[in-house]
Amino acid sequence: MTTTTDAQVASNGASQQATLTVAEAETLVFRECRLLDEVRYEEWLELFTSDGVYWIPVHDGELADARTKVSIVYDDAERRAERVFRTLHTPVLDQNPRSRTVHFASNIEVVEDEDGPRINCAQLIAELRPGGERQVGLNRTRMLAGRCEYRVRRESGQWRITLKKLVLIESEQPLFNLAFIL
Repeated sequence: MTTTTDAQVASNGASQQATLTVAEAETLVFRECRLLDEVRYEEWLELFTSDGVYWIPVHDGELADARTKVSIVYDDAERRAERVFRTLHTPVLDQNPRSRTVHFASNIEVVEDEDGPRINCAQLIAELRPGGERQVGLNRTRMLAGRCEYRVRRESGQWRITLKKLVLIESEQPLFNLAFIL
């Protein structure tokens, strides 16, 4: 397992097309953050491969164990599409009014291993859901922080997400109203 910098990739012209650069990783992660903040969820779906998984585990682990472990979110393509449709096109009481978010991503690094490129980063999601004064958890900005791992694959000349795994630091604590996409 090696960490790749843009300079290392640039110095090796042969691997430049097969290797994910830090700049490409940043572009993908920052685009995802922007799409989520702008509630462009249908475009967000297009960032994933058809076999891609969006996963927020309670305990960090390997994807192979995800089906037998408890997860906050475990969405394959069908579940992602269903989540987006429900959020955008059906009356969702938990998202009326809709949460406003700002996604921050930092410490982005690219790791190459036998399964292909992986992007590791830190993420902080600031979320505010406006509402009445007596509604618990509303009208206050909350912060959700975690470590994020993306597995990616090049398809049709673009890097696409095969796995987005977000391990929240408070994953074992009560998490109210996660009716928006992290």
